[in-house]
Amino acid sequence: MGGVALATDAPLVGMIGATPQVAAKVDSSSAVFQPDPALVALGRRLFVDTRLSEPRGTACSSCHDPAHAFSPALSATGPGVPQGSRPGHFSRRNAPSLLYVRYVPQRYFYQDDDAPYSAPFGGLFADGRADTLTEQIRGPLFDPDEMNNASPASLLRKINDTEWSPELASRFGPTVQSDPEQLVRALGEIMQAYLQSNEMAPFSSRFDDYLRHRSTLSPQEMHGLALFKDPDKGNCANCHTLSDTASRPERSLFTDFGYDAIAVPRNLALAANRDPRYFDNGLCDTAQHLHWPEPEQWCGYMRTPGLRNVAVRQSFMHNSVFRTLRDAVAFYNTRSTKPQQWYHGRSSFDDVPPIYRAHINVNSTPMNRRPGMSPALSEMEIDDIVAFLRTLTDAAYIPAMPADSR
Repeated sequence: MGGVALATDAPLVGMIGATPQVAAKVDSSSAVFQPDPALVALGRRLFVDTRLSEPRGTACSSCHDPAHAFSPALSATGPGVPQGSRPGHFSRRNAPSLLYVRYVPQRYFYQDDDAPYSAPFGGLFADGRADTLTEQIRGPLFDPDEMNNASPASLLRKINDTEWSPELASRFGPTVQSDPEQLVRALGEIMQAYLQSNEMAPFSSRFDDYLRHRSTLSPQEMHGLALFKDPDKGNCANCHTLSDTASRPERSLFTDFGYDAIAVPRNLALAANRDPRYFDNGLCDTAQHLHWPEPEQWCGYMRTPGLRNVAVRQSFMHNSVFRTLRDAVAFYNTRSTKPQQWYHGRSSFDDVPPIYRAHINVNSTPMNRRPGMSPALSEMEIDDIVAFLRTLTDAAYIPAMPADSR
């Protein structure tokens, strides 16, 4: 099993398509992870092995660089997403940091008391298409723009020519040398163990020291935290949830693992976007696969990412349209008041098909304003939020954080 399972104290209400609906949100902070140390060691090796791609040369670490908080190290001239194993091929989406990914729950629906309908939570990738860390590995391995393996069978032949073959057989049985699906499952279990290890959830940031009462934040950072939480200002904590009164940092993962349609601008540098008919519709493709009723209602929705180590990133949003953290924060502030500033001179949401633009969140602060209105945040307040977000950088990655995030 991978990710965080549905809590046993959250009774099953029913099924929505192939996805359970439960009576209470999954509490990821209470999860206990005890992966097999031997599997963790194998996963650490597998993560940096460049022989698993086609052609060889691309490892998991190529897109999730350990020196950059397991997020991409990008070329300044590229489209903002990682390059795959073949020259000129780039991922269609940004690669997330893999730190703290162990806390992402499996997919479920939950309806809050004041919510008009049940909403989805959990699942891996921006569109939730993988339910567990064991399953997740299939995405990059077989994506032609990433590791480019043609099939599990072709990967099996490749693995059988390496020392991995007898190692995997001794651990998982001889069928991993002949059954392609068993091989992929074994690789997934190895990677899951590594991603669930404590080294992938260090909780060593200045914010964590603040939670543990070991240090203080500066006045600017404290003001940024207040703005981050204020429902009438940044309102960031509405989705990027935290508990700054709890000493356990697991309570502050900076995501509710839900989905939202915020309509980020189109990244014109992405090769796929050269076709004006192409749109990345996000969650609705997963909804259709899982037989959710009216799956098109989820078009435009992407899962809310966690913000730990966000200041180390070199590109932002699922399509990497922004290259600075400050731009990402500023977008929320003036998306509705100055749309032309963001949507390439237009007033419309240019990376969502017109038929799905009714799904876009225009009700939550600060995105609930109209063109010409004053934004919720001043320029100085944006800087204060960015200053706070920089405190979420784990100690090992502070050298990788830019001197400022403008």
